[in-house]
Amino acid sequence: MMLRSMVGALSCAAALWAFVAQAAPEPDDDYIAGYVAAVLEREFQIGEPAFDVNSGVVTVYAGTLSDVQQDKIAAILAGVRGVRVVRVTDGGPPGAAPAGEPEGTVESVPDSAPPPAKDTIVVADEASKRKGLEVLPRGNLFDPLIADPRWAHFSAAYQYFIDDDEISSAGSVSFGETFGLLRGPAPFGGRWQLDFQAAVFGLFDLEAESKDLINADYWVGLPLSYRNGDFSAMFRVFHQSSHLGDEFLLRNRVDRVNLSFEAADLKLSYDVGYGLRVYGGGGVLLSREPSDLDRLSTQLGVEYLAPFTLADGLLRPVAAADLQNREESDWDSDLSLRAGVQFESRDAITQRVQLMLEYFNGRNPNGQFYDRALEYYGIGAHVYF
Repeated sequence: MMLRSMVGALSCAAALWAFVAQAAPEPDDDYIAGYVAAVLEREFQIGEPAFDVNSGVVTVYAGTLSDVQQDKIAAILAGVRGVRVVRVTDGGPPGAAPAGEPEGTVESVPDSAPPPAKDTIVVADEASKRKGLEVLPRGNLFDPLIADPRWAHFSAAYQYFIDDDEISSAGSVSFGETFGLLRGPAPFGGRWQLDFQAAVFGLFDLEAESKDLINADYWVGLPLSYRNGDFSAMFRVFHQSSHLGDEFLLRNRVDRVNLSFEAADLKLSYDVGYGLRVYGGGGVLLSREPSDLDRLSTQLGVEYLAPFTLADGLLRPVAAADLQNREESDWDSDLSLRAGVQFESRDAITQRVQLMLEYFNGRNPNGQFYDRALEYYGIGAHVYF
């Protein structure tokens, strides 16, 4: 079963890679310029024409901004998709991009010095790496797993259960997010971050007269993340408890399972390029009720976030596949597929709003029904901050 699951995941990755290699252009300068303008205006009150974009090279004319502000500009803009180089300087006409500059580099020129005769190039995100300990940092080092049915975020989805004896139309909602607590320098030139992650996952019977709550899973965890360039990792310890809805319990008279556990997992992720990301990892139950639950699990996945947009920068195609296997279900695969579009705004760079078609086939992810098989398709809205 494990070998078949891995082959399936690799096949999905290969298919996505082939499609991307043929069809995915890099973001153009106009697209990059929109994001840069939003960052400069919102964070630093710098408006056009105080910057220039040329073949992915961003030149910012910082005026009287301090060295700290210039470093912050360089660090933020270096993370914009499609940006190769960020140059922060006093002024002067934008020149042609120097040849041979490595992708993802940052160049920062103090505003008090004249433009140097020879460019000074430093490693990508160098401005960020020079920082010490950050409290309540902005953003996350480990990106959300967008096809994982139990990733903490805000969502609402309609699901049609296939060949289920009790439910056919269900509403699935989640309320949660990942919040950064601390961030600091890590070995090998990377950064580490401690987060707080919490969520509630609810399932409702849409055919019941009062739209009965079927199941609610309460989830809380402490992830420790690491990022160095395109590589990222996350280790976390978390708790989940599961509860049946009162109205559903009275109407069906089902036997309740007191499902509750603490677990730890490790996930590794790599941004391959052309909008493609692959990840994998495993987990173990540390304590569990019922006590006879098997402990081990694995997870593999692939995501595609298009490096181009549609509808004048409003829509970005996105697709993802998540494959999980658990010892409890004899290593049978739980397959989750999502594909759709991501709505974007140049004024809300860190927010991600996705409208997705969804398919799931495997062990029921709703805690009280963990020992049942489930297959559904649906449509959902997902929000990440």
